[in-house]
Amino acid sequence: MFLTSEMLRRFARDPENHLPKTFLEEALAKGDACYGIFDGTRLASYGWYSTKPSRIHPSHLILSFSRNYVYMYKGLTHPAYRGQRLHAIGMTLALRHYLANGLKGLVSYVESNNFDSLKSTLRMGYAVFGSIYVVTLFGCTLTRASRGCERFGFSVEPERGAGASAVGLRPVG
Repeated sequence: MFLTSEMLRRFARDPENHLPKTFLEEALAKGDACYGIFDGTRLASYGWYSTKPSRIHPSHLILSFSRNYVYMYKGLTHPAYRGQRLHAIGMTLALRHYLANGLKGLVSYVESNNFDSLKSTLRMGYAVFGSIYVVTLFGCTLTRASRGCERFGFSVEPERGAGASAVGLRPVG
């Protein structure tokens, strides 16, 4: 189910849920939604969804994408529930909701050195559609999106300084 702000604030009190107050307040202020899967009253897995430009890591970078897609980010499955494909199940259920509301699908941003997340997203049926390159020299951050990112309006722009590199992904089929 999509979690209410009250539910999220309650779950944020448990450090195992990795929902720091600053993150939570920014996400809620933007109107982002969190889809969660429960085991009774315990939050077993969740993922965040946004239809607006979003802060990524490092925090001075802003990811933008086409209004036709929803950006899926910050997925987490509690260690006791890993291996049960809860993340994939939650994404599928959230995707149904967004497709029913007129969006074309999901896009995600995964840092190129985050091998576990890359493996997981590819296993779920995502396909790499492009790459984002970020370089910081002498306090100036430069970004470049590969041609494949154009179709999804996928780009990263600095708010101010520092860098990383990543690939853009979208589900296939």
